[in-house]
Amino acid sequence: MVATAATSAFFAVASPSSDPDAKPSTKPGGGSAILRGIKSRKAPSGSLQVKANAQAPPKINGTTVGYTSSAEGVKTEDDMLSPPPRTFINQLPDWSMLLAAITTIFLAAEKQWMMLDWKPRRSDMLIDPFGIGKIVQDGLVFRQNFSIRSYEIGADRTASIETLMNHLQETALNHVRTAGLLGDGFGSTPEMSIRNLIWVVTRMQVVVDRYPTWGDVVQVDTWVCASGKNGMRRDWIVRDCKTGETLTRASSVWVMMNKQTRRLSKIPDAVRAEIEPYFMDSAPIVDEDGRKLPKLDDSTADYIRTGLTPRWSDLDVNQHVNNVKYIGWILESAPLPILESHELSSMTLEYRRECGRDSVLQSLTAVCGTGVANLLDCGNVECQHLLRLEQGAEIVKGRTEWRPKYAHSMGGVGQIPAESA
Repeated sequence: MVATAATSAFFAVASPSSDPDAKPSTKPGGGSAILRGIKSRKAPSGSLQVKANAQAPPKINGTTVGYTSSAEGVKTEDDMLSPPPRTFINQLPDWSMLLAAITTIFLAAEKQWMMLDWKPRRSDMLIDPFGIGKIVQDGLVFRQNFSIRSYEIGADRTASIETLMNHLQETALNHVRTAGLLGDGFGSTPEMSIRNLIWVVTRMQVVVDRYPTWGDVVQVDTWVCASGKNGMRRDWIVRDCKTGETLTRASSVWVMMNKQTRRLSKIPDAVRAEIEPYFMDSAPIVDEDGRKLPKLDDSTADYIRTGLTPRWSDLDVNQHVNNVKYIGWILESAPLPILESHELSSMTLEYRRECGRDSVLQSLTAVCGTGVANLLDCGNVECQHLLRLEQGAEIVKGRTEWRPKYAHSMGGVGQIPAESA
C-alpha cells in the first residue's frame, strides 16, 4: 500500500473503489491510511490525482519541529502554516553562497596573476624573453634577449644580416630608454631634443662568426664609449643564450646632426653631461679595419643595380632612411653565385650622406681577386660596394667578406670589456 501511495505521487492510478463516498480505512493506533503530507481529490475524469507536499519539516538544533493539525499532528494543504520560532541559528545568512563568491573572486585573481607573472615551465626557456632588457655591469652595459622568429630567417634557414642589424639597433635605443635618456627622436637625449639634434652613424664594422637559426635565443650586450671630441662609439656582442658562444661583434661611430639644417654639429656641453656618465673606457670590440675603401664607378664595378627607391616604411622617426635598409640595398647588386655558395662573414660600411623618400639610388658591386668564375676554388671572397644617387652623390661605401657556407670561424671571440680604473 505504501508503494502504491508513493507511486501515485508521480503517476495517476485507478481508484480501488467506485464509491465516491467511501472513506479510507484506518489502522490500529488511530493512524490514517492516507500518507502524511498527501492530499487526494477526485479528477473530473474519475481518476485519482495525488499531490505531494514537498516541504520538509524544519529542524531547530537537531530537533524536528512538525506542523500540528487538529486530528493527527500533520499539517495539510488546507490548514494555515505557522512559522517556526525565530532563533539565532535560523536567522544566520547562507554562508555557502558567500564562500562560493569569495572562491570565485580568488580563482579569477589567481588566473590574472598567472597571466601577468608568466614563468616558463622548461629549463631551456628563458624567463621573460619579451622584456626590453636590463642594465648590468655597474650600469654601463645593456643586455637584451631576442628569439629568432620564423619570418627573420632566409633561404639558408638562418637569420639574415638585416635581422642581426635590427637587433643591434633595438638594443641601442632600449639602452637609452632604460637609462632614462630617451627624448624626442631616434635615440636623442632630452638636451638633444631641445637643440633639435639627432644621432647619425658614420661608420659600422660587423663580424659574424655564426648566424643563429629559427628558435634560437640570442643575448645582445651593448655599451658606449667616447670617440674623439665630437663622436660616440657604440659596441655590441651577440651570444647564443644556450651555449654562450659568440655569434656576432659590431662596432660603430656616431655623430650629431641638426634635424632641421641636416648639418653635423659638435656635442654641446649640456648633452655631454648627460651621456658621459655612461661612457666606458675600452677598446673597440672589433679591430678597426684601416684599409681605405677604393673608389667605385661604372668602369670598375662588375654588377650594377638601378632604380632603387625608398618606401614609406623605410623611413625612421627622423624622416630619413633607416641605416639597416642601406645594407639590403648594397646586397641587391651582390652576384647570385656568391649568395648561393657563400655567407657574409664581415662588412665595413662608411655612411657619407642620407637619402630621402624621393631619392632614386644605384647599387654597385665589384668582386675582388679571381672573380665569380672560380668561387669553388678561391674560398673566401671580398667585394667592394657603393650605394649612390642617380646623380652620382655617394650615400654609402662598403667592403664585405664572404666565406663558404658552413665553414664557420669559431676563433677570436670577443668579451665584454672591463671598465678601466
